[in-house]
Amino acid sequence: MIIKNCKVIYLDRIEAGSVLIENGKIKELNPTDDGTNVVLDGQGLYLSPGFIDVHIHGAGGCDTMDGTLESINTIAKTIVKHGTTSFTPTTMTVSMDAIKTSMQVIKQAKFKGTEGANVLGAHLEGPFISPNAIGAQNPNFVILPSIENYKAIVGDAEDAVVSITLAPELDGATDLIKKLSKEGVVCSLGHTKATYKEAIEAIKNGASHSTHLFNAMTPLNHREPGVVGATFDSDISTETISDGIHISYSALRIAYKQKGTDKVLLISDSMEACCMADGEYLLGGQDVTVSNGAARLRNGALAGSVLTLDRAVNNVYKNSNYPLYEVVKMASYNGAKHCKVQDHKGLIKEGYDADLILFDENINVKKVFVLGKLVFEN
Repeated sequence: MIIKNCKVIYLDRIEAGSVLIENGKIKELNPTDDGTNVVLDGQGLYLSPGFIDVHIHGAGGCDTMDGTLESINTIAKTIVKHGTTSFTPTTMTVSMDAIKTSMQVIKQAKFKGTEGANVLGAHLEGPFISPNAIGAQNPNFVILPSIENYKAIVGDAEDAVVSITLAPELDGATDLIKKLSKEGVVCSLGHTKATYKEAIEAIKNGASHSTHLFNAMTPLNHREPGVVGATFDSDISTETISDGIHISYSALRIAYKQKGTDKVLLISDSMEACCMADGEYLLGGQDVTVSNGAARLRNGALAGSVLTLDRAVNNVYKNSNYPLYEVVKMASYNGAKHCKVQDHKGLIKEGYDADLILFDENINVKKVFVLGKLVFEN
């Protein structure tokens, strides 16, 4: 199949062109049509790499912690309609048994596939976090980090772990960061009360990312720069919930200017109410009320989001001066690098997986392809 008459979003530019897809891969850019291929008219729309969400709890009324393949599949089918073609289902701080069950299901989904977005593996958010930076996590299930506890929650699904969020100041965190980072797991600083010094020490020991920048971490202060300061003062990557609720757009602009767009990932951190009506929902077994685009616990704490990555891209594009290709990079290629799949996902490039989106000037998604197959059409 050839997708023609579209504005192709490359890593460093946007150009009018066409793409030949064969056997689920991008075979050729700007091919000559010999009349043997099905031709799809892109109607002048943007052709973008599929978005990659490395921090997402749920969508479509389902949660990763449901612990079923059906729920992961529903999430995958829901978010693909908004341009997310790959994701890492994200666990919560709940019982060790519940995390282990979800890990088994995520591993199954990774290797068996879904009817929507690809599952690249799991992001473990907790349970090795600070009870003093709990956010919407459940304080009853916080445990200290150790290699033994880690093995207990992942079971035989270690090969499906992409990343883990933990508080580096906790006893045992340093040893776990050293071990996991050497094994290729992304160790991310989050839900933490670490000082700047503690955060920098964790980075020296292998931590390479920070979770939902500004949220549930020690802030930047001119005398104690905190985890935000350590993120800015190092070369680790970070992620932002760009919904205009978790972080103001001015703070986002400051963060992107400081880190550069190569080091920031757009994430949703969405929960089961994503793509659903306002109302009452659950997150990690806790009651959540969703109203006017914000999800909150009874105590008023933000409880994830109802954001989708097409809206995140639109929000950043409309509230910054970055060219569209740089914003798209934060939602695609940067996530591919994070998940160590940048050699075949995250770019429109010959030999890469044909995970592609067609969208308009307002980032309204019109068509989505996963491995060359049309899975959504608006």
